[in-house]
Amino acid sequence: MVRPGEIHALLGENGAGKSTLMNVLYGLYHPDGGEILIDDKLVSFKGPGDAMAAGIGMVHQHFMLIPVFTVAENVELGHEQTRRLGFLDHRKARRLVAEVSARYGLEVPPDALVADLPVGVQQRVEIVKALIRNASVLILDEPTAVLTPQETDDLMQVMRALRDGGTSIVFITHKLREVRAVADRITVIRRGKVVGEALPTSTSAELASMMVGRPVLLTVDKTVAAPGEPVLQVESLRVVDESGQVVVDDVTFSVRAGEIYAVAGVQGNGQTELTESLIGLTRPTSGRVRIDGDDVTRESIDEILSRGVGYVPEDRSHDGLVGGFTIAENLVLDIFDQAPFAKGMSLDLKVIDDHAQQRVQEFDIRTPSIHSNASTLSGGNQQKLVLARELSRPLRVLVVAQPTRGVDVGSQEFVHRRIIEERDSGAAVVLISSELDEVLGLADRIAVMYRGRIIGEVPGGTSAEEIGLLMAGGSTEQEHQGPAAQTTEGAP
Repeated sequence: MVRPGEIHALLGENGAGKSTLMNVLYGLYHPDGGEILIDDKLVSFKGPGDAMAAGIGMVHQHFMLIPVFTVAENVELGHEQTRRLGFLDHRKARRLVAEVSARYGLEVPPDALVADLPVGVQQRVEIVKALIRNASVLILDEPTAVLTPQETDDLMQVMRALRDGGTSIVFITHKLREVRAVADRITVIRRGKVVGEALPTSTSAELASMMVGRPVLLTVDKTVAAPGEPVLQVESLRVVDESGQVVVDDVTFSVRAGEIYAVAGVQGNGQTELTESLIGLTRPTSGRVRIDGDDVTRESIDEILSRGVGYVPEDRSHDGLVGGFTIAENLVLDIFDQAPFAKGMSLDLKVIDDHAQQRVQEFDIRTPSIHSNASTLSGGNQQKLVLARELSRPLRVLVVAQPTRGVDVGSQEFVHRRIIEERDSGAAVVLISSELDEVLGLADRIAVMYRGRIIGEVPGGTSAEEIGLLMAGGSTEQEHQGPAAQTTEGAP
């Protein structure tokens, strides 16, 4: 039950049934049983149009926007404003967007192309679209999965403003901290069933246990690293983007076998471009990348991956998966032409299927079939699919960006353990994460990027306050050493 003017969190693991339940409420799926009541009246929806007419709006995890349309055009699509003789009234649509944006502090530019907007603003467009259609109940499906920490904070403020204005919000998530920060009540769902209700005063450990059905270790358990020789060396790397702006500026560091080197920082300070330079997606303007002493700066992605490099991108949908391929096919994307998956010119489909069944079970990927398309998976299960592919072969270097973005607390524990196992097996691990707790829990050494430069490098175990100061562009004693002085010789 959702009360007027409250934020009701629906908490559960990836694949627990949260999104499916809300898709039923929004009219996208038809229930096999049960009832939906709005203001104590029984309702039945044939489609989303019926749900919207009843005052229900939904912001999907993967936005339903047309990139080449403006904000106003996206908002009015399907509910076009018209003048005499049926002509579209774009002026009225722009005015409605501006009015609703101002009322709730959403700051959405009506005439901007959606393709040019940051992800956080695109999400606001979806919210504005629902509010213009008079939604009294707003469903937010994993709304922070693709947001930076700053965008998440902004969304929390918007949610509180909507609640205070009388809108009821169903907040679908698996992130404990966010639930405790913003929810008024919490319902926990596991394997398609409600297993309990809780208040935001419940501890993270209590909520995690309810979600997963067992005690969950919320801190990372690892031994002290025993680093070997340098495996990955980055020397004076510089990257200039298409607009001519320097986004990676004279970056130098080295990662040794058997250690986790974390690159921390607020999103948008060059981490993405640095990551893409390491695996050949972006060509640096100057500088070198070496693996086991070999210069790979100008090698292709295939050549770099063949050297035993694993890559988990921050954007799984665009860079990690082929949505129209099956789960089994995605698990062998970069090795399908190698034994044992290929025999001569032919694929061994049985071996590929057997491999997929093992990986699905090992990584707990929730899917009805290994032959389902990757696009049908929830965001968290898509992330586990990418991890399953990259962590299922021998690696010299693992480059992993935002590894637990969109992944529930039980799966986070598993992912962290697997990253540590890669370190302990001798891989050099580069971790790029905007989650400070993740960096502090996993890293043996930590570099902080700010405006394209590494402005400080500190050992694992450094306080969050000190790292936070660096992330904001401040200075510490370590900063004065300079990153170049802390490359191959710095101890974790």
